[in-house]
Amino acid sequence: MTTEPHSFPRRHARTQRFTLGAPRSFTVAPDGSRVVFLRSGSGTDRANSLWVLDTEEGAERVAADPRALLGGASEDLSPEERARRERSREGGAGIVGYATDTAVELASFALSGRLFAAELRAGTARGLSVPGPVIDPRPSPDGRHIAYVAQGALRVVGAEGENDRALAEPESENVSYGLAEFIAAEEMGRSRGFWWAPESDRLLMARVDDTPVRRWWIADPAHPEREPQRVPYPAAGTGNAEVRLFVIGLDGLRTEVVWDRARYPYLAHVHWSAAGAPLLLVQARDQRSQLILAVDPDSGATRMVHADEDRTWLDLFPGVPCWSPSGQLVRIADEGGARVLAVGDRPLTGAQLHVRALLDVSAHDVLISASAGAEAPGEPETGEVHVYRVNELGVERVSREPGVHAAVRAGEVTVLVSAALNRPGSRVQVLRDGKPTRTVPSYAEDPGMSPRVTLTEGGARRVPCAVLMPRDYDGDTPLPVLMDPYGGPHGQRVVAAHNAHLTSQWFADQGFAVVVADGRGTPGRSPAWEKAIHHDFTLSLDDQVEALEDLAKRYPLDLSRVAIRGWSYGGWLAGLAVLRRPDVFHAGIAGAPVTDWSLYDTHYTERYLGTPAEHPEAYAKSSLITAEGLSSPAEPHRPLMVVHGLADDNVVVAHALRLSSALLAAGRPHEVLPLSGVTHITPQEQVAENLLLLQVDFLKRSLGITAP
Repeated sequence: MTTEPHSFPRRHARTQRFTLGAPRSFTVAPDGSRVVFLRSGSGTDRANSLWVLDTEEGAERVAADPRALLGGASEDLSPEERARRERSREGGAGIVGYATDTAVELASFALSGRLFAAELRAGTARGLSVPGPVIDPRPSPDGRHIAYVAQGALRVVGAEGENDRALAEPESENVSYGLAEFIAAEEMGRSRGFWWAPESDRLLMARVDDTPVRRWWIADPAHPEREPQRVPYPAAGTGNAEVRLFVIGLDGLRTEVVWDRARYPYLAHVHWSAAGAPLLLVQARDQRSQLILAVDPDSGATRMVHADEDRTWLDLFPGVPCWSPSGQLVRIADEGGARVLAVGDRPLTGAQLHVRALLDVSAHDVLISASAGAEAPGEPETGEVHVYRVNELGVERVSREPGVHAAVRAGEVTVLVSAALNRPGSRVQVLRDGKPTRTVPSYAEDPGMSPRVTLTEGGARRVPCAVLMPRDYDGDTPLPVLMDPYGGPHGQRVVAAHNAHLTSQWFADQGFAVVVADGRGTPGRSPAWEKAIHHDFTLSLDDQVEALEDLAKRYPLDLSRVAIRGWSYGGWLAGLAVLRRPDVFHAGIAGAPVTDWSLYDTHYTERYLGTPAEHPEAYAKSSLITAEGLSSPAEPHRPLMVVHGLADDNVVVAHALRLSSALLAAGRPHEVLPLSGVTHITPQEQVAENLLLLQVDFLKRSLGITAP
């Protein structure tokens, strides 16, 4: 299937959802003189360069250009690096990540498996001759050394390329040093496996042994001549990798960090700063209890700083736990029915804010991102996320305009990244003492459309919703409905940001009223809202139905023609909707769906459903394969399209194949669209473009919509 070169689907795919060319990954120098960031050269250029902004003069310069450093050669990525990028959903190229020393004068990064260092004041970069392929290089705080991982070994080299050596080498093919295991990177938000001491004389180092993890095979049926990929996959209820932690000196001498790993096997977070001893956050496997531990780096002994328990589960939050400069513990916790920021023993926020992440800690305040809490005065700010300064004197909002905001800060300089409904992309401002002084330009393409979106709420539970109508629609004629949710944990879709609604608007322009609903389980409202799905994912479907029926009272929705589409959790939700509620939903597109939750990973699935052995009823109720009434001939059989990438190592294609087999056995009509060589994300331009077009064709056929 082809289309004109400048169609929305083609531009959406070519620009990677209009993200290419936008500045990202900011680091601010402690003295505020420099801001370092990544940006590609245009809205269709995938290769990121490393840039430096002089905050006083406003001048930008390139510190490292990947094309120049590689001499025009194409990138060659190792399987380990490809896996890291898949875990972080990284679709870019060139320099996709970097790390700096404390002064932000030296940066290091991997490019095509080679190690490079950049002098940020001078704006020069050089390659260092070390064994590869290099993964996750990080300078020491004093800038004299660079630690990195190659072939599963943690190595260190002088910043000028001298005295390269291995600090720890794997004892077997199942062992690695300095890397995050699969579930840490995929589910815990921990992509690192080593951390420098503030004095630059030693490191904390994770040792991962995935021997206990079951092996799965991922093949490419389109290339039978290729051997299948053998991957360790920790499915729910099965063995996890064994993770140990060591303090290791630059001479290779190591001391093991000791805690009750049998009771708390998950190493969720590590923090090491000059403000205090190293901090660990370790979780029990059921994620209902966790400890914050301080480490004695000389002996490896740990002492408990704080303990948490929760009858459902304990969430992990970016940036915490950590020490404040004065040595107080900073954490985010669910307390008193709210998600609060606590410094020391004192909560500094209450029910007015729903805290999402810690952004920075200074001697004077804490910088956080948060949305309106369940008990915020007035109407909740649907879909908005703001940046706040918090201290014992109160709370001050840093971001002023409505929208979705994030920030990076050091000293008196803050980089504020802001998205809004009334303009495309994101605006990046450099603030000094809270006042805008510079703007970092974006080279991202303008999408050429503005979503016709209304943010509202639906049903008695006030489910956050976005309603999108065709841009040329001015009548009262009821429109066929397309529900377009994610609908699950960590996946808020109803946001006050322009580009977040572009694909939904394109579907609306094909003749649909598009509804995006964030039901219970999605982030952003309250701990109780997020935790309501404990042991029962199907509540997500109940909220979709409730929101749809309520919105139909206010909008021209044709409830006799309702379809639903989604990807990943949203794909599961779409399949569930068609199978469980054919009275409401008349067609569905399930993209990369989890169809049997016992095939999904431990840390995610067990948090919500427990283990399959302890809670088989929760798995059965949430399964598409054992769906109640699946084989009943009395129910209407609604058309379902199942889309899945054959190379997906997160939600493996076995999910789609097992669903198709069950549907076939039950006589259920369905279509299967296999995507050869595609993982859980679809960065391939032609695949991503045609996938949108094929979905529209399926929806119109299934709902009986004729072309005008």
